[in-house]
Amino acid sequence: MSLSSEEAAPEETARLASMEELQPLDRHNLALARAVHPSGWVNPRPRGRYNLVVLGGGTAGLVCAAAAAGLGARVALVERRLLGGDCLNVGCVPSKALIRSARAVAAARDGARFGLRATPVPEVDFSAVMERMRRLRAQIAPHDAAERFRELGVDVFFGTGRFTGPRQIGVGDARLNFARAVIATGARAAAPPIPGLDAVGYLTHETIFSLTEVPRTLGVIGAGPIGCEMAQVFARFGSKVVLIESAHGVLPREDRQAAGIVQAALERDGVEIHCCGKQLEVLPGSRGPRLRLVSHQSRHELEVERILVAVGRAPNVEGLELDQAGIGWGPGGVEVDDRLRTRNRAVYAAGDVCSRFKFTHAADAMARIVVRNALFAGREKVSSLIIPWCTYTSPELAQVGVNQEQVRESGREVATIRVEMADVDRAVLDDATEGFVKIHYRRGSDRIVGATIVAARAGELISGISVAMHAGAGLSTLSRSIHPYPTRGEVLRRAGDGWNRTRLSPRLKRVFDAWLRWQRR
Repeated sequence: MSLSSEEAAPEETARLASMEELQPLDRHNLALARAVHPSGWVNPRPRGRYNLVVLGGGTAGLVCAAAAAGLGARVALVERRLLGGDCLNVGCVPSKALIRSARAVAAARDGARFGLRATPVPEVDFSAVMERMRRLRAQIAPHDAAERFRELGVDVFFGTGRFTGPRQIGVGDARLNFARAVIATGARAAAPPIPGLDAVGYLTHETIFSLTEVPRTLGVIGAGPIGCEMAQVFARFGSKVVLIESAHGVLPREDRQAAGIVQAALERDGVEIHCCGKQLEVLPGSRGPRLRLVSHQSRHELEVERILVAVGRAPNVEGLELDQAGIGWGPGGVEVDDRLRTRNRAVYAAGDVCSRFKFTHAADAMARIVVRNALFAGREKVSSLIIPWCTYTSPELAQVGVNQEQVRESGREVATIRVEMADVDRAVLDDATEGFVKIHYRRGSDRIVGATIVAARAGELISGISVAMHAGAGLSTLSRSIHPYPTRGEVLRRAGDGWNRTRLSPRLKRVFDAWLRWQRR
């Protein structure tokens, strides 16, 4: 539903019209904007020297600001667009809302497998799907709202922040002096240099959530997590989806066997996949852009209605005047050491602007390190973090630590336990037997060094392994852990049991046999 002139003042409508992530400007997006960049917000007067000035109001910045203020620090937070950053506005929150709707579509389509009488598949109401996403996003927005942070004691400044000296940041006419500062400006979508792409226009993860109609055909460039998730979503919504990846297979950085299961699932949903895509160029067509490429020595020319570029990220360092503060940066973003310090020891960085882990939870963890190190002379290292991640396709693919390929390349003495989901009763009952769990451990011990899970709810399952790794617990602990029956979590106990069986050497078995024979006397 669009807003009437009584619901949004003309100056507010004009201000928000330039923000693609807030289109269409309905009541939900207006509620979002009023929370994370309120119209008429008046920046406060700077309050002397701040313990911490935070540049950027995404996950890393908000966690830094809230944690520091909660400990009694004087904190200023600077954001030029929308508080909440990618995660709330154009990332985790909207994408997972669409994924949930797409899973409902698939469940209705596959109902006969569960004993439902065959009926026509319900029609996808894309307008309702997108409104639901916007409603839920606006519902979550108060957690990141400017007013909430003001109530926490944070001075919230909207505007473009820039360094004006080693210990000073400017926002408009205001000058914020600091003892410590953190750069948490994140990263943005950046398309690779594909000939002809700019001439036809394209969507990114920052603009796809503003669609109001399902594209008849959608070309997705890049089969990483975003590309695979959105390819499956829009295929389930009814688009004819073509997915192009320059590497061999989807999710090229993941375990190849696990990625192969995801690829097969995408193809079952109707996604046309062109791997090893080379010489890609985009041409104008009569009904939309044409994608021309070579895949496996064959030439293809594909006409699509819209293009989604799901590869490429660039750190947001422009306009920060980092030179003024003696801060180094490069193609990977702001340069930091293992304690997240920049060359200017009064300035730290956290999140996508400096990390190879472009995840919300990684940004959160890094922000906590910054608060401890910057304000309390901590010595915590980012290299000590154990960071899991998950691609939310159906099935999901989750990873923590090293994967199978990295184990082989490292040459370390590492062994692997593999358990099929088909061996887990709950997976059988849910008709979700596709997938497996692999846990890699140091040979000669039970210490876990990595794991891959490809299965329904893999993102939930991987957390148990992450906790074990963080606590220094191994496969023996997983074996002794008790899970409610029947749940998918039993797969972790089965993995631990598998490790126990490896300990039964021929010599130990002979000892057991002798002992048991003696008992029978």
